Amino acid sequence: MADYSEFTSNLPARMGMAEVSPARPGNLAAIIGRIEEVVDEETAGIRSGTDYDLKASNARKSRYLYELNRAMKGGSEAEFLEQHREGLIRLRHKLATNEAAILAHLNAVNEIANLLKDAIQNSEADGTYSAGEFGWARS
Repeated sequence: MADYSEFTSNLPARMGMAEVSPARPGNLAAIIGRIEEVVDEETAGIRSGTDYDLKASNARKSRYLYELNRAMKGGSEAEFLEQHREGLIRLRHKLATNEAAILAHLNAVNEIANLLKDAIQNSEADGTYSAGEFGWARS
């Protein structure tokens, strides 16, 4: 059976939705810190070239963003931005770095896929039945 403790460790035990109290403003800094941590981990994992589990990382990021949205419902957005400006600026920079790593990874995957596609096409085509041999591809 799968162990989901990583995803459920900070959830209240069997509380109804009406019983869950909104997060205190101090918790917002902790949530931002957790988001920064998972983004840093993902960036390092992508750059390391090892088998990094992007699916699990995305699940954690989604959970933390959900927590952040829930925590923000307890106060005003302007107050949140003012109190957590430094953390949000740090997070923005880390997200930009993460985005660059993800784009580099996707570009590399795309290049490899194109190389494989070309290699397969070249190995299968000996020119006997190609459209070029019958004059269809000639302009």
